Amino acid sequence: MLEQSIGCEQWMDKENCLTTGQLAKRTGITVRTLRYYDQIGLLSPGGHRTGSIRLYNMKDMERLQRIQMLKYLGLSLQTIMDILDAESPSNGEIRHSLQAQLDVLQRKIAHTEHVVHAIRDAMEMSAYGSDWNHLADVIQTVQSEQNWGEQYRTANRLQTRIHLYDKYSTNPQGWHRWIFEQLEVQPGAHILELGCGDGTFWIRNAERIPSSWRITLTDMSSGMVEEARCRLGSNNPQFKFLSVDAQQIPFHEEQFDMVIANNMLYHVPDIPRAIREMHRILKQGGIVCTSTMSTQHLQEVEHLAVSFDPELHVLDHAIKRFHLDNGGDLLSSCFSDLRLLRYEDCLLVDEAEPLIEYIISTPMNARERLVGAAIDKFRDHVNRLLQQNGTLEMTKENGIFLGRK
Repeated sequence: MLEQSIGCEQWMDKENCLTTGQLAKRTGITVRTLRYYDQIGLLSPGGHRTGSIRLYNMKDMERLQRIQMLKYLGLSLQTIMDILDAESPSNGEIRHSLQAQLDVLQRKIAHTEHVVHAIRDAMEMSAYGSDWNHLADVIQTVQSEQNWGEQYRTANRLQTRIHLYDKYSTNPQGWHRWIFEQLEVQPGAHILELGCGDGTFWIRNAERIPSSWRITLTDMSSGMVEEARCRLGSNNPQFKFLSVDAQQIPFHEEQFDMVIANNMLYHVPDIPRAIREMHRILKQGGIVCTSTMSTQHLQEVEHLAVSFDPELHVLDHAIKRFHLDNGGDLLSSCFSDLRLLRYEDCLLVDEAEPLIEYIISTPMNARERLVGAAIDKFRDHVNRLLQQNGTLEMTKENGIFLGRK
């Protein structure tokens, strides 16, 4: 029978696609479910043979995998459709989507463990009668971190930004590896990190961490703390994890040999107060390490966006609160022997899609403005610039302040 292709030449090669029945057999999802996904537009195959036979390719398989994972998180099909339509990955870039899925699943595992512990505590107390406090704890624990759709969106956006840096940065050493080499810390040190995020700094330096170090990882977000705990190992005695506000650090004076604050002080409402807290908990002669960037960091991305739409913004203005030019003055009120060390790097981008995904992943207004026909026009705009220039060079100006108490 003559086969007809719609939308893509690859449909001419039937070895590269699966019928609905073949896909159902391969994945264990029923034909009825696949047809329903097609009917509501959640997973519509990109081609078909003459007649009614639908054909699915690898891109469709990737979308189906994401659908099933988001269903596992408990999201509705409409929510899943909204997420996937807004943040679909580029062809061949499934890896950072899978990493985002792994991150949010680890966060859900940690949340489930908290619920289990809360229920066990309530069960123990139930032997003595009903207890308002323990039952309230169970309710609060179940209620917390419930928006798994937003958790996934956040993780996916973070992985999108990491992907751009990893793929196009010109410095082969890597930012986290470079910072670690600047730390002048003795064996047996007690180290505190503020704003640890998902623990990436320690994961990327795992084999270089002295076994004698004691490391306390903290973050304002309890979800981030739990994700770091899952990634680094909750049973690893070298690490402790705690949700902490940098403006009110719950530790004794002169308790730590080093305090690290990587790319986070510009988000703290009262920066001077956080700096005083860092000074208070450091031992005499202890080291502070804070990283940030310059106000020129990735300005070319902002210029590119504005050249398309004057109202389109990419970069977070919070960086103006603590950056490479004013950070030394803010830290000098508490710390001496301050040194600014710069990380030499830039981005050389030669593809449109990873750059567009980065722009949409940022916390400004790109996700709202680059929708519908606008995203297609913006893609054409970026591709024209790439054709004219070959590559787009983006300034990366990162660095760290090292000081002593």
